[in-house]
Amino acid sequence: MTQKFRAAIIAAIIVLTTTASAFAVGFDGVKEYTLDNGLKVLLLEEHKSPVAVFQIWYKVGSRYEPYDKAGISHMLEHMMFKGTKKYGPKTFSKTVQRYGGSDNAFTSQDYTAYFQTFASDRIGLSLDLESDRMKGLMLDEKDFLSERDVVAEERRMRTDTDPESALGELVQSAAFQTHPYRWPIIGWMDTIQNFTVEDAQRHYDTYYEPNNATIVIVGDIDADKMILDIKDKFGGIKRGPEPPKVIMTEPVQKGERRVTLKKEAQLPTIYVLYHTPNQDDPDTYALDVLEVVMSGGKSSRLYKSLVYDRQIAQYAGAGYSSVSKDPETFTLYAGVMPEKPVGEVEQAIYAEIEKLKTDAVSDRELQKAKNQIESSFIMGLDSNFNRAMMIGRYESVSSWKLLNTYLDGIRAVTADDVRRVAAKYLTKDNRTVGVLEPLPIGEGEDAPMPGGGGGHGMGVH
Repeated sequence: MTQKFRAAIIAAIIVLTTTASAFAVGFDGVKEYTLDNGLKVLLLEEHKSPVAVFQIWYKVGSRYEPYDKAGISHMLEHMMFKGTKKYGPKTFSKTVQRYGGSDNAFTSQDYTAYFQTFASDRIGLSLDLESDRMKGLMLDEKDFLSERDVVAEERRMRTDTDPESALGELVQSAAFQTHPYRWPIIGWMDTIQNFTVEDAQRHYDTYYEPNNATIVIVGDIDADKMILDIKDKFGGIKRGPEPPKVIMTEPVQKGERRVTLKKEAQLPTIYVLYHTPNQDDPDTYALDVLEVVMSGGKSSRLYKSLVYDRQIAQYAGAGYSSVSKDPETFTLYAGVMPEKPVGEVEQAIYAEIEKLKTDAVSDRELQKAKNQIESSFIMGLDSNFNRAMMIGRYESVSSWKLLNTYLDGIRAVTADDVRRVAAKYLTKDNRTVGVLEPLPIGEGEDAPMPGGGGGHGMGVH
């Protein structure tokens, strides 16, 4: 390495660190308000382009549903676009588009969010549209039944006919025995097909209240003027009763659980889930680093060992997110190569875990993982939409202010911290294993039965 090249790398690292610190402090620019009716408002001025993002986050998702209504939050999200008395049926998105904006929404376990992006001089339309449907939604039974069929088809396409998605759903439901995280966000097919318009109305009346919502706006705005406009549009909406608390603690797992899914598929897949804490626990920083060590690109441990060196998996990786209301899971996964035993791939995954417990990651490997997390965090902040998403997610499960200290937490992680959390959480008694066992084409649930009937080839063991 030349002296000139070495100096360039050092300069880049200094810029990266300085920029990260500046962005972290940059969240201090968020202006926080709470209206008299309990509506939380978070505004962040960013004047680099004449665009603004509006998001409204409701603290409701699949976590807040009873088992027999699993998926009702997602169903209601669909119905929120069906119209109000002021904005007629199916005109919400058309109105946004007519003014040059874009819009969408999503439902998760812990929250439901709706968002629009406009030229900043038109962001006031979001205030009008969202304040109107916060309490003015019309739920027509004919529209509801039609949309219920749409949601059922969405589930059929995304989960029921997708072997890996079906396996992920199955292993998640096995990992959680009592907590609502065990059922899918979209719901089970039987719960979807039994939804009524009264169910949706009840859910809307319970959770779509100003005191259960947070508005986030990031972009080319004047925060002092914007809060006055928000008070004008939302301030007159009455505070609702406090939504019921969901206090559910998943019992400590005391032994390995295993499930098998038999389904038409090309090749086997394996998922391994371990229970881990949510973002209130300081261990989450080390778990974030552990995820990248195991899965951060082609030089990461799982990919290098299973895919590149041993050539027993088509792909391999890890997944973890600490931004959840309650403790979630750390996931390891792999797609098995043709003619390779599933058991060999599973044991290879465990071997990489055991290496982490006994041999500390090198200084270079640790710093590389931290740099990847830091650079991803920084690049995410370059987008108004992503920055608003970060604020909304953190506020919906805890507090947006945790963003100001996130990078400090990552930088403080040591090699011993990574080893410690691997030893603490990635244990046999704390894991749930799911295996996709492929059925030959023509033997699955879509295979014809005698007499033209349909059959099911899904097996859970």
